[in-house]
Amino acid sequence: MDISHYISNNLLRIKVIPSSGRTELKEENGRLKLYLKSPPEKNKANLELIKFFKKEFALLVEIKSGATSREKVLRIVR
Repeated sequence: MDISHYISNNLLRIKVIPSSGRTELKEENGRLKLYLKSPPEKNKANLELIKFFKKEFALLVEIKSGATSREKVLRIVR
């Protein structure tokens, strides 16, 4: 999947669905949704999100906003 058209000013908006039983990035209704196996407790889902982008897209990301929300804004570090 090409996510480059979702990135603007090194920012990426994404909706995260934790505890979904699978780890998968989908495009739904013109936006990105990341389904994660990890639960939202103890920052596990956020850590899985960061690892996912590093592994799948070779992108280093940090959560700019929404650390405790399903709606997140990620900053692309490199």
